[in-house]
Amino acid sequence: MDDRTYRYADGPTTEVERLVAASPGDVWAVVVDITMPARFSTELQEATWCDDAPGPALGARFVGRNRHPVVGEWETTSTVVELVANERFGWDVGDPECPAARWRFTLEPADGGTRLTQWVQLGPGRSGLSPAIEAMPDKESRIIANRLAEHRANMEATLTGIAAAAERTAAAP
Repeated sequence: MDDRTYRYADGPTTEVERLVAASPGDVWAVVVDITMPARFSTELQEATWCDDAPGPALGARFVGRNRHPVVGEWETTSTVVELVANERFGWDVGDPECPAARWRFTLEPADGGTRLTQWVQLGPGRSGLSPAIEAMPDKESRIIANRLAEHRANMEATLTGIAAAAERTAAAP
């Protein structure tokens, strides 16, 4: 855990990045598969498109089913709010006007491959952290730091999995 002081109202963030030995197009195909992170995350168990959406499009929604050892199981509905082929894919959890979290993938050509970054911002809307922070306001910074560390670990595992899948595709004849 780091020594920073976190406040939920400030929209704390974390991000991870990885160089992938594949083109942005090969990486993109894996990034926009919303089922992919569930293969690697200890928390996200499943993601499915809503409203008969065939795949990613601005305004498309999907449901994520999650599990955490402390909180149990829950579902969230997310809305795709950013979609630029081979560059950016992002969604907001809950109400897009005041989301519980914002998630983004960015892809940039780099060193003969793709620099892939995953980023998350907590808040500004209420989330599962809100009741814990309200019950223990003196521990807000620690609660947030722990949550960001959990997200970072899952994001690192996700990027490793995405990289492996994209690199297999890139290496295929």
